[in-house]
Amino acid sequence: MYLTIKETAAYLSVSETYVEQLILNGQIRTLYDGEQHLIFKDQFQTHFEQLEKYKHLVEEWQNEPIPEDKDIKDED
Repeated sequence: MYLTIKETAAYLSVSETYVEQLILNGQIRTLYDGEQHLIFKDQFQTHFEQLEKYKHLVEEWQNEPIPEDKDIKDED
């Protein structure tokens, strides 16, 4: 499935200007049909998979208990 720049911006939750910059920098592959750039939606699948992976890693890190400090003496 192909998206326009506007649809891609909405899909990625970024501005249209940012998508245009990514296209100019060669970070997003497009097809140009003579009128507009068409962007293949599936090229972002790896990006979203990596975001999910990092999200889970951060959640694991946040849920990890804080180890007791060995230098703190018990005053009891």
